[in-house]
Amino acid sequence: MTINETQDEIIRDFSILDGDLEMSVMYLMELGQKLPAMREEEKTEENIVKGCQSKVWLTASLTHERLFFTADSNTAITKGLVSMLIRVYNGHLPEEILSSELYFMQKIGMERFIGTQRSNGFAAMVKQMKLYALAFKTKSEIQA
Repeated sequence: MTINETQDEIIRDFSILDGDLEMSVMYLMELGQKLPAMREEEKTEENIVKGCQSKVWLTASLTHERLFFTADSNTAITKGLVSMLIRVYNGHLPEEILSSELYFMQKIGMERFIGTQRSNGFAAMVKQMKLYALAFKTKSEIQA
């Protein structure tokens, strides 16, 4: 599934909620609960995403040239936000992640159910994921 196909799937999932704010927040928190557990030893200061009001730990690994992320947060809503990003980006080539444009947040009206601080934190998570993609892309180019 492409990054855009996954974004379209998220948009369809949220459209079922018909714009209900409370249901959207609850669904977002449910998504966070489904996020696979991150190992405690990965929850280090080094793995904290800078710019998030909540604590968000994020790591990335490369398997068969594809990036896979793990993450956790100390708040349910933020954990839901990072789970959507992982759903969109997991298993893609670094180049795909770097060239992607995220549009699902606007389509689901995310700004209605998260505040400015969380929007800034969300942008910081996207930035960190793209930095991981850039680092792995650069590393493989050097090794080639």
